[in-house]
Amino acid sequence: MLTIETGAGAPDADSYASISQADARCASLGRTDWAALAEADKEIALRKAMIFMATYRTRWAGRRVYQRQMLDWPRYNVVVDGFIVPSTIVPPDVVNAFIDLAMRAGSGEDLLPDLNIGSNAIKKDKTGPLETEYFQNTTDARERFVAVDALLAPYFGMAGGGNSMKVTRA
Repeated sequence: MLTIETGAGAPDADSYASISQADARCASLGRTDWAALAEADKEIALRKAMIFMATYRTRWAGRRVYQRQMLDWPRYNVVVDGFIVPSTIVPPDVVNAFIDLAMRAGSGEDLLPDLNIGSNAIKKDKTGPLETEYFQNTTDARERFVAVDALLAPYFGMAGGGNSMKVTRA
């Protein structure tokens, strides 16, 4: 059974969305593959998405509201588009991005695969005058889920740090 974070800072929360919330979003996006999953598989997918969401921990703006809350939201001192995000909610964009990750997990995608960072193998070696060329590493985890990052970007700190807050002069 999932424990949903609603903005109360639950110490035992393990999801930002219920199965019914995920069902509604997936249906609105025409994701019939999600509807075909068993309820237990949907719970597993939501938990896998939650594990991935923890990778954003150092990027969120503001600070967690409660010391003992399990998840990163709710937060205070978060400003999006000039408006303070209430510290009693999990923003809809965060919930939607979370569900989008769960859809991927539910379809069998590994959200956190081990990365192949390359082997520094030499592609070309020329002795005189010295020249060495290495194979290029094509693995880049920073832009893995572009659509999810786009939904979450307004909630990240100025320099990607968790303790930043945007300030605007009047």
